Amino acid sequence: MPHCHGSAGSVELSVTDGMEAPPREECGLFGVWAHGEDVAKLAYFGLYALQHRGQEAAGIAVSDGERIVVYKDLGLVAQVFDEVTLSSLRGHIALGHTRYSTTGSSIWENAQPTFRSTLAGGGLALGHNGNLVNTAELAGRVRELGLTGANGRQGASTDSDLVTTLLANLAGQSVEAAALELLPTLRGAFSLVFMDEGTLYAARDPHGVRPLVLGRLDRGWVVASETAALDIVGASFVREIEPGELVSIDADGLRSERFAPPTPKGCLFEFVYLARPDTHISGRSVYAARVEVGRRLAREWPAEAELVIPVPESGTPAAIGYAEESGIPYGLGLVKNSYVGRTFIQPSQTIRQLGIRLKLNPLRNVIRGRRLVVVDDSIVRGNTQRALVRMLREAGALAVHVRISSPPVRWPCYYGIDFASRTELISSELDVDGVRASIGADSLGYVSLDGLVSASEQPRNRLCRACYDGEYPIPLPAPELLGKHMLESAKGRDAVVLP
Repeated sequence: MPHCHGSAGSVELSVTDGMEAPPREECGLFGVWAHGEDVAKLAYFGLYALQHRGQEAAGIAVSDGERIVVYKDLGLVAQVFDEVTLSSLRGHIALGHTRYSTTGSSIWENAQPTFRSTLAGGGLALGHNGNLVNTAELAGRVRELGLTGANGRQGASTDSDLVTTLLANLAGQSVEAAALELLPTLRGAFSLVFMDEGTLYAARDPHGVRPLVLGRLDRGWVVASETAALDIVGASFVREIEPGELVSIDADGLRSERFAPPTPKGCLFEFVYLARPDTHISGRSVYAARVEVGRRLAREWPAEAELVIPVPESGTPAAIGYAEESGIPYGLGLVKNSYVGRTFIQPSQTIRQLGIRLKLNPLRNVIRGRRLVVVDDSIVRGNTQRALVRMLREAGALAVHVRISSPPVRWPCYYGIDFASRTELISSELDVDGVRASIGADSLGYVSLDGLVSASEQPRNRLCRACYDGEYPIPLPAPELLGKHMLESAKGRDAVVLP
């Protein structure tokens, strides 16, 4: 049985409640197989490098070859783990996970890694980054197999837990054989890292929507969502896990098998916002891509201004590129509070009304009397930009020209980004000038889709661009079978409730 800690009754709140949340991706993944290493601490620091990909919950599973121990809770990596906890997690295999919820609520039961006992009597722990689109079908399979929870309490409500349940139920012979049977039946975006007592596994959906990379240690192997996590633990980058590939790592070394032919459709939004700037995706530096987007933005949307400032931190590389291309000086006009994020403290009404000032504060002596180009990564609902423009004007800006380093987001993502619904996306309802008027800017410009694709240096036909152009590469089910809380709805509860 897994050894789990944490209070299911704890509630996590955000100091930015009432403000527009940024686009959020589901999870960060880290796995390590190594002898003679403190694998729990490697996983801990790997998750630190991936904290930006998930701030609702964190967990680590460790195996010593005989049993799997799982420790997870709601909160940031540093809130969940301490030295005492990590020193108790001993073994040679570790799996780490940081979570943002795109399927299922942010409750302890939905934290990962998930765990199930296999038919063979062992254990199986799993972490998932992405979002499946045949969740209802998988829930039906779980129900048909008689695996529905019956203890009456609120249980897990995620596609990840469905996958774990089915994988454990199929693992009568081996987890590897079960994976090769189950993985071809999953539809949607999934990068998976999972483990039994003796083997670490990694798999990526046939489209490779979400990133997953392989690294080498002196005495072992690492898999992670981003190359930045390899860097922090001293692992050398080997290659990406290929779309449609299952990798198995054990005492005999590394094995690779194909469970589906690859049809690459990597997420373009990774280059815009999701990935760390010090990460590489498909051989392209994310930082370099973002600077190049800024250069293209300056060519496509010039402005008469005295200063280019970023909305930190995600707008910084593009602002640097805009300033370089335009010849307008780059400067720091906004200071970000690095310690604002997830918290267990409910903000007062007075503080809530301060809105964006919780995260950003203007440098008035820099802004006053100047025409500004303000570079940000995206506009979702428009609330943040509206408050930002107002704040800059109050600080004395003569003009505010907003430049966005991605095209208008007009369509929701069903593959692992927690965007608003289409009716909440401001660009689905308004044209560029309508959005400009709504946020109160003097001018507004978005980089073109062609410009963003060119900056990524990826072939257009190998990218998922659905949030920009509405072309979904993986077919979607009926609308009622989609949605973050599908398994928590009446229809979902009829399908399955997992223990």
